[in-house]
Amino acid sequence: MRIVSLLPSATEILFAVGAGDSVVGVTFECDFPPEAHSRRVVANTTLPEGLSPSQIDAEIRARVHAGEDIYRLDAGALADLAPEIVITQDLCAVCAVEVAKVEEALDHLGCRARVVTLDPMTLDGVWDSIIEVGEVTGRTDEAVELVESLRRRLAAVAAAVEGRPRPRVAVLEWTDPPYSSGHWVPDMVTAAGATPVLGAAGERSHRIEWADVTAAAPDLVVVAPCGYRLADAAGMAADVVTAAVLPPGAQVWGVDANAVFVRPGPRLVDGIEALAAVAHPGAVPARDDLAVQVSDSSPPRRRQGAGQG
Repeated sequence: MRIVSLLPSATEILFAVGAGDSVVGVTFECDFPPEAHSRRVVANTTLPEGLSPSQIDAEIRARVHAGEDIYRLDAGALADLAPEIVITQDLCAVCAVEVAKVEEALDHLGCRARVVTLDPMTLDGVWDSIIEVGEVTGRTDEAVELVESLRRRLAAVAAAVEGRPRPRVAVLEWTDPPYSSGHWVPDMVTAAGATPVLGAAGERSHRIEWADVTAAAPDLVVVAPCGYRLADAAGMAADVVTAAVLPPGAQVWGVDANAVFVRPGPRLVDGIEALAAVAHPGAVPARDDLAVQVSDSSPPRRRQGAGQG
């Protein structure tokens, strides 16, 4: 079986269920596990390098409005690899190559590859997509075992934070301009024993104003910018400290968004564990490799009614 993955999350899932040897093509963003680097890159970005967050937002908005591509699919590479399965998504034109572009390229090449789209909107949807990948690749048992192991880790987090006050958590997917989180991220906050106050599970992320962050009265603001690792997220989180008027005692954190927040795969549980450590210090081991605090070190102030939404 020859598989091309056009999603970093799908690449992670494929390797996690034991189908990594079948992966022959990936995108420029597929950096986990490290073995993915040895596969041929079949999709790249058309955005110029060195753009600031605000410039990235403006460039993407302009291209979407003009109907221009954000990603470039290498049709020649697809032809050379002759995949039997291509895994992509139809959820977000900003996140990866659109399924219509993939099907158009395959038709042009006369390739009969099966196109599988993964479009989870919730945490349960992510687990379902893992099972789907297992079924498509003949690794159903491995996929089921993986999902069961992830659920056991979630149960351990739930037990560790049970009975504790639930701090109000605002997760930002972007900061210049600010965007709320959406999709599965609010589910992650809930699973970590906290209350999401911006965005809703199963809904798309959307642009907001700093006044919306202030009005949400968060105890914790978590900056998880799509496409960024911990160091850059920490820098963007530091900007939030000066850009937003936050309640006294509110903490601001930056997290490794690329690794454990924005890619709907197995490592979301690492992100939930990191969130639980931030929201409930001492309840679960801290993940300094995934989250860093950029505001003062005082404990989050849990206002009366925290946890009631």
